[in-house]
Amino acid sequence: MNGEKYNNMKTKNLFLSAIAVLFMTLGLYAQNAENPWAISVGIDLISLQDENTDSGVKIGAPALSLSRYLGAGFSIGGQYVIGKSANNGVDLDYLSMDGIIKYNLGAGKLNPYLFGGYGLTNFSDNDDDEGQFPSTESSRTVLGGIGINVPIGDNLNINASASYRSANESGTYNHLQHVIGLNYTFGDGSDRDKDGVSDKKDECPDIPGLKEFNGCPDSDGDGIPDNKDACPEEAGTEALNGCPDNDGDGIPNNEDACPDKAGSAEMNGCPDSDGDGVADNEDNCPETAGDKENNGCPWADADGDGVPDKDDSCPDVAGDAENNGCPEVPKSLVEFLESDQSRILFTASSSNINNGGKASLDKLKEMLDMYPNAAITIAGHASSDGSTAYNQKLSERRAAAVKAYLVGKGVDSSRIDTIGYGESKPIQPNNTRKGRAMNRRAEINRRAEISVN
Repeated sequence: MNGEKYNNMKTKNLFLSAIAVLFMTLGLYAQNAENPWAISVGIDLISLQDENTDSGVKIGAPALSLSRYLGAGFSIGGQYVIGKSANNGVDLDYLSMDGIIKYNLGAGKLNPYLFGGYGLTNFSDNDDDEGQFPSTESSRTVLGGIGINVPIGDNLNINASASYRSANESGTYNHLQHVIGLNYTFGDGSDRDKDGVSDKKDECPDIPGLKEFNGCPDSDGDGIPDNKDACPEEAGTEALNGCPDNDGDGIPNNEDACPDKAGSAEMNGCPDSDGDGVADNEDNCPETAGDKENNGCPWADADGDGVPDKDDSCPDVAGDAENNGCPEVPKSLVEFLESDQSRILFTASSSNINNGGKASLDKLKEMLDMYPNAAITIAGHASSDGSTAYNQKLSERRAAAVKAYLVGKGVDSSRIDTIGYGESKPIQPNNTRKGRAMNRRAEINRRAEISVN
C-alpha cells in the first residue's frame, strides 16, 4: 500500500515538474487568430496507474485531435485515441474520446500548452463487445495534462503531450496517456489576392504580395514594400522612402526640380550657377548674376553707372546712385537756385518782369547754357489782394512770363516747367504792405527728377 502511494506521489511530482518547465518557455501564441485551426495525428502510449495493476507500456495508433482557437490563448476541440494497454499480462484494447480545452502558453522554438477535458474511456479484453463504449468496460473520464509543439515548418509542428486521466469505474483504470505525432495549424480566413497571406494578416489584401512584406508587393524590387514606398515604380533607398536620387544631392527625384543636376534644398534640388539666388531652371541668365524680379538677369544700364535704367533719371548720362543716376548738380547752380536771385518779384496785378528780375534771369540763362542737361520749374505766386480765382490766374501768368523770357533768350522750352499756386503759399503775412510785396513773386527751382552735369 505504501509503495502504491509512493508511486502515485512520484507520478504527481513528475507531472507538476513538467508544467513548471513548460512555463519557463512562454512566448507568443502558436495557434491564434491567424491560424485558428489545429489538427494532430500520432501514436499513443498508455500506462495504468491504479492499485493492484502491473502495467506494461503499449504503443497504439492512431491518436487524432482537432481544435479551434477561441481567443486569449484558449482553444477548444476533441480527441480520439485508439491504443493498447496491459494489466497483469492481459492485453487490453484501449479507446478514448474526449472534449478538450487547451491553453496555449507560447510560440517560438518551443510552444507549450496546458489542456484539460472530459470524455469516455474504454478498456476491453473481449472482441465480442458491442459498441465502442460498452457500459461494462467504459468510464466517464476527467483529464488534465501538458503538451508541447516544436515548429518544423511555417505551420507544421512535432507534437508531444502527457495527461493524467481519472477513469475509476468498474473495468477501467486511472492511467497516463502519452501522445506523440505531428500538428498542423491552418487558417480559415479569406485571401482575396491569393498571395498566401490571409486577409487578416495582409496589409495589402487586394494586391498580391510577399510574405516578408505582410502581403504587400515590392514592384521596384528595392526591398521597400509598395505601401511604404514613396516611389513604388522606381528603385530607391530606405533613407529617401524608397525613391531614387539620380544626381546624388540628397533630394529624391520626386521632390527634385532638377533631378539630373546636383543642387540644394533651398533651390528645390537645382543649382544656382551664378549665385544670384535664382535657381538655374528659373534663371533666364544662369551664368550671369541678376535680379530675381528680372528672372535672374541683370537690369539694363545704358550709361554703365551702376544704376539700372528703370531707376535712372538720366539713363544716357553716367551719374551717381545718390543722385538717381544723374551727375552731381554743379555747386554754382545750386547756390543760385538757393539764393534770393532765384526769386523774381512783381508789382500788384502785374506779370511784367522788372530790370532786376531780367538781370537775374540773364545770369540763370548763362548757367543753363553751361549745363545743357539742367531743367527747372518756375512757380508763380500772388498776394491775397483780389479774389482767389483771380490770384490763381495771375500766378500762372507770372510763371509763364518768366519762361517766355528765358525761351526768348534761347533756352529750350522743354527744359522749363511752370506751375501757379495763386495765394496759397505766402512767404510773408499778407496783412502788411511789405508782406504782400514779397508774396508777388515767381520762384525758380531745380526740377526734382532731373539733375545736370
